[in-house]
Amino acid sequence: MIEARGLTKVYGDKTAVAGVNFTVEAGRVTGFLGPNGAGKSTTMRMIMGLDRPTSGSVTVNGVPFDRHHAPLRDVGALLDAKAVHTGRSAYNHLLAMAATHSIPKKRVHDVIEMTGLAEVARKKVGGFSLGMGQRLGIAAALLGDPQTVILDEPVNGLDPEGVVWVRNLVKYLASEGRTVFLSSHLMSEMAVTADHLIVIGRGRIIADAPIQEIITGKGQGRTRVRTEEPDQLVHLLSSPGVSVQVQDHELLEVTGMEPREIARTALDNHVVIYELTPLQASLEEAYMELTKDDVEYHSLITAGADAPTQSGGN
Repeated sequence: MIEARGLTKVYGDKTAVAGVNFTVEAGRVTGFLGPNGAGKSTTMRMIMGLDRPTSGSVTVNGVPFDRHHAPLRDVGALLDAKAVHTGRSAYNHLLAMAATHSIPKKRVHDVIEMTGLAEVARKKVGGFSLGMGQRLGIAAALLGDPQTVILDEPVNGLDPEGVVWVRNLVKYLASEGRTVFLSSHLMSEMAVTADHLIVIGRGRIIADAPIQEIITGKGQGRTRVRTEEPDQLVHLLSSPGVSVQVQDHELLEVTGMEPREIARTALDNHVVIYELTPLQASLEEAYMELTKDDVEYHSLITAGADAPTQSGGN
């Protein structure tokens, strides 16, 4: 379990993390989302003892990271896959890490096999692709068979097979009762991987809930309706709180009215409907709605422009 209480980090006149409180529970995959500059990396670094909080605290399994006697056995983390001696082989990198905690060589071989690095284990890390570097970082995180696993952008650079492997891996770790905390900018992947989400914006927690609650909690339900009498149905459904948009000649999208009520209204007025499909908001839509006021950099696309531009500075 990871617990943050009043966790704050100030750099000069900039508050990167502002008194956040959250709990990452064992036995489920918790996703950590937020725009660039929101405080994700700073929070993860404070969890791992790489940055000292200005105030507040964060513990892993009830203890600050720097007080764990055998941190690799308690907490495994991938924060920067490039933080490796490029002149070493993957095997020697893991072997050196293992030696610091008296982890047997067999475990080194186990994580190499687990992460698909067997064929390149004796090659120098400096020649690794981005995806291979990610796999090595995950191998290092799992080396001590830790109870808590923290992964920052673990699927970055991985091919589709690797993405599915990471998804299945973190779900398996959570099923064993471990604490799994991961960040990603890939909303589609987070939507099928995480059980719970913590969303941070401008250094403050703006959502902390089960993923389904976050998806369904923003905005009203939408329904796709097909009918040969769209104009009449638009007239019948129009009322305060209900929005009806014409998508195509016979296709409507209705917001703010339950599908059952739409069907009843159509039946009572002898309007034939041949499609009635509830539409669920995507995680990306819910995330964009949640963070719309907390994005540091806004991209602008102007009609007729040669290329997108970005406001907010570099």
